[in-house]
Amino acid sequence: MITPRLIAHPLSRTSSSTLVRVAVACVSSKSFSTVRQSSPRKNVVVVDGVRLPFAQTSTIYSDQMAVDLQRLAFQGLITKTALDKGDVDYVLAGNVIQEVRTSNLAREAAINAGFPATIGGHTVAMACISSSVAITSAAEKILSNHAHVVVAGGAETFSDVPIRLTRPIRQKLITMPKAMKKGGPLGAVRHMLKGLKMKDISLETPAIANYTTGEVMGVSSDRLSAKFGVSRRDQDEFTVRSHVMAGKAHKDGWYEGEIVPYKGSTEENGIKADSTIESVSKLKPAFIKPHGTHTAANSSFLTDGASASLIMSEERALELGFKPLAYLRDWSFKACDPFEELLLVILSFKCVNFLTYIKGPTYCSQEVLSRNNLNLESDIGVFEIHEAFAGQILSNLEAMKSQKFADEKFGGKRVGEIDIDKMNTKGGSLALGHPFGATGSRLVTTASRRLQLENQRFALVAACADGGLGHACILERYD
Repeated sequence: MITPRLIAHPLSRTSSSTLVRVAVACVSSKSFSTVRQSSPRKNVVVVDGVRLPFAQTSTIYSDQMAVDLQRLAFQGLITKTALDKGDVDYVLAGNVIQEVRTSNLAREAAINAGFPATIGGHTVAMACISSSVAITSAAEKILSNHAHVVVAGGAETFSDVPIRLTRPIRQKLITMPKAMKKGGPLGAVRHMLKGLKMKDISLETPAIANYTTGEVMGVSSDRLSAKFGVSRRDQDEFTVRSHVMAGKAHKDGWYEGEIVPYKGSTEENGIKADSTIESVSKLKPAFIKPHGTHTAANSSFLTDGASASLIMSEERALELGFKPLAYLRDWSFKACDPFEELLLVILSFKCVNFLTYIKGPTYCSQEVLSRNNLNLESDIGVFEIHEAFAGQILSNLEAMKSQKFADEKFGGKRVGEIDIDKMNTKGGSLALGHPFGATGSRLVTTASRRLQLENQRFALVAACADGGLGHACILERYD
């Protein structure tokens, strides 16, 4: 209930009863959406989605900034759907490694893609689930009547990351004008050299490590796999599966229409369709040496790319003549202690005294399934789960079907056992790649298309993220 604020000054000689009557009249004369209880909940729909070809870092996008990739994805979405840019109410984008000049990537990409300057936009960051946040934020805008049509996506490039001078040198450079003004060029030189140590004369590059814990995610996942008994061979077999399925999907033309050509090509150069157990088993451990199980093959590679999804209210989509792909029914974001459970948010399993990266997806999956009275094994026909590491996703699958885990965390109710033949059947992040800011939108687009083409009712999308974060959402096929 909105309580009116009474301001005494303009009505200082008015009786208190008159003030109350005036205030009540003011409130009753307005139509605040926050006090409407009778309006039915809107349906939020995924109308369509696209992405640029995901590519290994420092290859085809080496001369592009993240804002350029996002612009191309936005333009590709508009071209595919023939949507009038003027019908868009808002733009959202996920981005993790930010370029200072384009910190609001969504806004800059939208303007450069030709959207009207009057359309607002902002950028979100939540590690690997950044564009998942963009999509659900779009849904929340629609549900709160603040928008009807939202373009949501994300972009990432590792080909042009911010490489900085060390902090002592940066501080010297910031204060140099004052030293120059006081002592001239010689004073500036003295200012720069005073107090500097040899270790300060270097560069700072972005690290794929958690800021708070300092641990690399691959190390966390490697330990998690050991805890769950996921072997090196298990991981290598899953990796080969991802590459073979991604290669087949491309060969069969499944991704035509979903991937916007870049310079005339839709090839994704991280896919190795000819991968075999023999070839991937030759690689040495990349994180825990010499006996770890995670290698460059069974870990997702550094990737450049961008994606975009068109999210609308069902009513507006039909008004504009679109037939959506799916309803966005529910979603969850969860967090856990990054020192102990970094990777388990998907599964919701507590691994004591070591960092994991998986827990988010499990917690989130359990929440959205329970809240919607859905059974993972009998109701979900499509699974799209982010493959950060083969060990991470396989550990999550083990936790989901574990009765011991269910007894400890969910009052005995298991999340369920995923039918592997329904999961990531067009390849996953291990083969397609993982541009941090773009993967969430890719997962939603692929899951929505699979629902239609495979005639399934519900899809579960899930992903883990650095910092002990996780996400899951439920999609329902649109008929």
